[in-house]
Amino acid sequence: MDALRIDIISDVVCPWCYIGFRQLERALAATGTKADIHWHPFELNPKMPAGGQDLSEHLAEKYGTTPAQSETTRNRISALGREVGIRFEWGDDMRMLNTFDAHRLIHWAESHGRAQDVKMALFEAYFTEGADISDHETLALIAAMTGLPKADAKAMLASKDGVKEVRAAEKEWTEAGVSSVPSVILDERFLINGAQGVQGYTNLLTRLRNGSLG
Repeated sequence: MDALRIDIISDVVCPWCYIGFRQLERALAATGTKADIHWHPFELNPKMPAGGQDLSEHLAEKYGTTPAQSETTRNRISALGREVGIRFEWGDDMRMLNTFDAHRLIHWAESHGRAQDVKMALFEAYFTEGADISDHETLALIAAMTGLPKADAKAMLASKDGVKEVRAAEKEWTEAGVSSVPSVILDERFLINGAQGVQGYTNLLTRLRNGSLG
């Protein structure tokens, strides 16, 4: 059986993208589905300046989220994360960051067959370790952790490599109607928005295999 192509549009500072992928992973394992996964860039905050913004301040400014609402949401995210092996650490100094260079790193890693490794390392670095994943030194260290040459990663980040390609990919998906993440496309035909849960993804994969999805 050929591997199922799965395209995932997401951002590395999106907790639902992290949770959704881990849920999808478990559903793939549960259904015995082989997957050919392709990662695509999306920036939740493309105009975020260097240095980022205090996360609580950002959520209040962008969504009108109160401290109490933020705590409730974080508790829910943490609980869902634990179910799929993710440890979220919400430090008081956590910041919303610009992720464009992180997407450039993923794009570069793809040519080395390590896009998914880098994507997962970025998720963990940001949500568990509280790392500044907009910083070039940090990004190069993350690349090295996945087995890629640190010096090559630093050189790429210091150049304009990947800038046009990542911008073009972001534009392509936006023009295709993707406005929120995670967005998952199964078999280049079926667009699924949001984290669906392990059972939800399992049902979708089963229906796709049975020809009843659509």
